[in-house]
Formats: sequence, C-alpha cells, structure tokens
Amino acid sequence: MLEYLDHTADVQLHSWGATLEDAFAQQVLAMMGLMTELPTVEPSAVREVTAEGHDLHSLLYNFLDEWLFQFNAEYFVCRRVKVTSFDRERWRIVSTGCGEAFELGRHPQGIEVKAITYSAMRVTEDDGRVDVLVIVDI
Repeated sequence: MLEYLDHTADVQLHSWGATLEDAFAQQVLAMMGLMTELPTVEPSAVREVTAEGHDLHSLLYNFLDEWLFQFNAEYFVCRRVKVTSFDRERWRIVSTGCGEAFELGRHPQGIEVKAITYSAMRVTEDDGRVDVLVIVDI
C-alpha cells in the first residue's frame, strides 16, 4: 500500500507491505504515481532494473534513482513492479517493472520528480509489516 504525505518543499512517499520487497516495489509505484495517473498506463512492456548499495538506505536510494532514470531517459513509466531478488549481504536488488512509454495526451502529466533524497529516509521492519518513507525533490 502507499500514501502521499505533505512536506514543506518536497513530497514524502510512504509505502508499506508484508515484506521489504513489497514495500520497496510500492515506493517505485508511489514515485511513478506522482508523475502520471497509473490507471492510464498499459503494462505492455517489461523492464528489469538492478541496483546496488553499501547498506539498506543506499540500496533504497539507488533503487529509486534507477527507476527515476528509466522515466527521465527512456520515458518508461511502470504500473506494476516486482522485486525478484533482494540480497542483504551484497546489498543488491533486482526488479521487473511492467508499463509503457509515457505519452502526453494519453498519460496525464503529474509532478516532476527531480531527485531522490536521503532526508528523513526511514525503513521500519515489524512483525508482518515493513514501512518505508522517502522524500523526493519535486
């Protein structure tokens, strides 16, 4: 699940799920949902995104940054994301996203996400629930 929280200059994304993989995938969808209305996106193409870090927060940052790159460089917007591999020893994540190329006219233009930030980044793991909070620069 996901929600948008008010922040003074940016947008804070809050996602959660039963596992870390689910919560990370929801973060990507939250970010994509800022840029366009996800129900307008057809899941007709598949992209694989891999990211690495040196700890959990850097992995999350790099993971979201790689998906943001897909949008900015390739105009690829996801409607569904699945984490297929999550290695906590090597801090490496592999994911697959289903979506299509963003087209003005077919996809409403939302808020431009300029960058991911470490500001107030938080990952909380409790029994059966993981919460992830990330602030993005808009």
